Amino acid sequence: MGRPTIEDVAARAGVSRALVSLVMRGSPKVSDQRRAAVLKAAEELGYSPHAMARSLASRTSHVLGVMVSDLHNPFWAEVVDGVDSYARSAGFELVINTGGRRPTRERQALTGLLSFRPAGIALLGPVLPAASIAAAAVHTPVVLVSRSSRQPSVDTVNDDGQAGSGMAVDHLVSLGHKEIAHIDGGGGSQAAPRRTGYLAAMRRHGLTPRVVRGEYTEAAGTRAIRDLLASAPPTAVMAANDLNAVGAISALEAAGLAVPADVSVVGYDNTWLAALRHVSLTTIDQPRAEMGRLAAEALVQRVRGERKDPARHLLRPRLVIRATTDAPR
Repeated sequence: MGRPTIEDVAARAGVSRALVSLVMRGSPKVSDQRRAAVLKAAEELGYSPHAMARSLASRTSHVLGVMVSDLHNPFWAEVVDGVDSYARSAGFELVINTGGRRPTRERQALTGLLSFRPAGIALLGPVLPAASIAAAAVHTPVVLVSRSSRQPSVDTVNDDGQAGSGMAVDHLVSLGHKEIAHIDGGGGSQAAPRRTGYLAAMRRHGLTPRVVRGEYTEAAGTRAIRDLLASAPPTAVMAANDLNAVGAISALEAAGLAVPADVSVVGYDNTWLAALRHVSLTTIDQPRAEMGRLAAEALVQRVRGERKDPARHLLRPRLVIRATTDAPR
């Protein structure tokens, strides 16, 4: 037997197809007795309405699209948890895909999401051109997480990356470090504010900055440490994110250096990875679930016509001190 249809449910319950459709949409225009009969028939048949078909039939979508730039970064999994929690409480379902941190793939992913005719789309850490984002916002509400925008039709949710980097540098300086290097996130989302914050904090303390270009991956952290060790090694490293930091720690230990006895390391994001006992990474915390919740809330507000002005959420990060930082020898 194939997948049960709305017609099968109607026949089992002894009602019209239209009445089954009303029940599935949660319409108050159905009596309790008939609603119970339809739900009982649907349960017996194992029927569940297809979200896209339901949207096309009602001309009202209950689907939110989510594009994750990098599925390998645990930070985004925690943001998606926040999006999903709020979306479900508001009666929406998610369709998720990824762009693999490449503009071409992200454009394809965005086009794919738009084909579902979603009520709105959340772009998590996109590296898409601003023009592509603006074009999508013509068709449906769009919110960016960890990406800024000046488009009035696009909402944004960010942490204050400059402040977060400043906290990391201040912490290392308070321990006595002066040779502090930064592995930056290259062209990744919010890498520029974090780099700017590092540079400003180093100048404020009268220290010479040392930036090694990278990206938001563990491999980039490993490569950056190899480059740093080829000359005079720093006593501390501020990594662009937790994945960078884990790669950096691995490379330092492979080179025979102890963390934090020889080199202190600070990450950024405070993902579950940082809290693992054998990692115990000092890092800058972004409220991941809260960022996801705010992103979903911004979309739902737009969908329901509750707001027209752009939402610009800028959240305050915080320093979480664990075992990878200490005073220099």
